[in-house]
Amino acid sequence: MSSFDRIQAAAKRLQGHARVTPLLSSPFLDEIAGRRVLVKAECLQHTGSFKFRGGWAAISALTEADRARGVLAYSSGNHAQGVAAAAKAHGVAAVILMPADAPSLKIKNTRALGAEVVLYDRAAGEDRSAIGQTLAQERGLTLIKPYDEPEVIAGQGTIGLEIASQAKAEGVTAANVLVCCGGGGLTSGVALALEATAPGLQVRPVEPQGFDDVARSLQSGDIQSNAEVSGSICDAILTPAPGALTFPILQRLCGPGLVVTEEEALRAMAMAFLRLKIVIEPGGAVALAAALFHPDEITGEAVITVATGGNVDAELFCQALSRYA
Repeated sequence: MSSFDRIQAAAKRLQGHARVTPLLSSPFLDEIAGRRVLVKAECLQHTGSFKFRGGWAAISALTEADRARGVLAYSSGNHAQGVAAAAKAHGVAAVILMPADAPSLKIKNTRALGAEVVLYDRAAGEDRSAIGQTLAQERGLTLIKPYDEPEVIAGQGTIGLEIASQAKAEGVTAANVLVCCGGGGLTSGVALALEATAPGLQVRPVEPQGFDDVARSLQSGDIQSNAEVSGSICDAILTPAPGALTFPILQRLCGPGLVVTEEEALRAMAMAFLRLKIVIEPGGAVALAAALFHPDEITGEAVITVATGGNVDAELFCQALSRYA
């Protein structure tokens, strides 16, 4: 099965379960950016993030025997909630390995969705992959990786199918598509979908300053790592390096990466609330931040951005509004 065939198959399994999220716009945002800005509001997806798509795609593709044994995922929060919700809907037990410094809202929500949460110390250098492998072996669980997993990539790629259709309806056939990027599961999935359905739409990964491993990897041609694994408010997209599966796709299909500051992400959160009436978290706001505050690095009369998640602690959201609203 080709990558695009897998995306189409995932779309069929997701039909009636995932929301078709809207493509939003505001003349106020257009004025700031100096071009038309279209925002794919994936923060309105189930569990507040695109990660529900990948979780559902992966679990729905498992055999009955694998489902009966249960699943394991590791995540700072959005993949955790997506897998937990999909597992609950399929009657599958889920164990989620989460960093202890993840936003409290994400930890609480994951538990509320019925998953068992196991915390680890990311800041002290504990290796989630090693811990996860041990848990999976001890309990016989199937690991669902957050981005380096074909079915997860396919599930996230269904967003690209929707963008292609929605952009066409808006009369946009050539534009940069800015995607918040961690390990590259969403970015590569969207790029694969657009390659087949809307080749005039070019994907550009967007990352926070200090955690721009994808941008540096694309520039150098080799996988680069981040010096730190935590320390940014953009927790949802902090990963050590691009994935082994995702990087070749990013390298083949994506334009140069973009990098924004935390302050730009906070400002974009406030603008999204004021002008689009949506709530987005810092990691989910970096693509919009790039569109609004880095216009000279973008080409075309229009730009499409993906608002990837809305799971933000109230205190941080209030901070964004108090500064920029």
